[in-house]
Amino acid sequence: MARYGTLGDYRFSDTQEAALDIRGANVYGPKDQKLGEIADVVFDEATGAVIFAVVDTGGWLSSKRFVVPPSEIRPSLQHAEGFLVDLTKEQIEAFPAYDGKELTSEEQWADYEQRYRSKWVENPVMHREGTDRNITPTTMQQVGAGSGTIPSGDETAELDMADFAPARTEGTMEVSPMGPSLRWSAFEDTLRRRRDEVLQSSIDNAKKASREGLPERLERKAS
Repeated sequence: MARYGTLGDYRFSDTQEAALDIRGANVYGPKDQKLGEIADVVFDEATGAVIFAVVDTGGWLSSKRFVVPPSEIRPSLQHAEGFLVDLTKEQIEAFPAYDGKELTSEEQWADYEQRYRSKWVENPVMHREGTDRNITPTTMQQVGAGSGTIPSGDETAELDMADFAPARTEGTMEVSPMGPSLRWSAFEDTLRRRRDEVLQSSIDNAKKASREGLPERLERKAS
């Protein structure tokens, strides 16, 4: 089973790479409703492929953050550098609460993914913004891909719960060379190159947190 990690507090030192970082980009839902901003990504430690974007809602969601697979994210045509997902706040509230701590356990994360996937199956039909056309989200067929793929607004596919293996596909939306979809792909390529550095940063931060928490644990034990 693949092991996953997050960028956390890691920052790209190269100026050009830092400019490609998708963290901080706003995410919008149907009817131009702002859902939050990308705060982090969950990626495959073996390949650097992005599995989920982690969206910080700014407080309207009780669990603060939710995740969405790259296959469900596409450029916002109304907001420069912004992204769009076909999810309402009501649908997001139905997702199981995201807790990054679950990534430390393969069993816990597998359980979370299963509960998350089930919510897409329970209510698979949504509307593309600005149309009355029903579509079935192209979620789990590509959710393990982390491909940076930005599907076109008319793209449809059947939800495949069994196919969860990484697979890179090409985006079909026509955008300018400076468009958000190319920014996503460039960001993922940067993450792939910096994967070892990111993972080492994650290990160092975990050790630091453990050392800082030691005196407090000893104090509680003594009392």
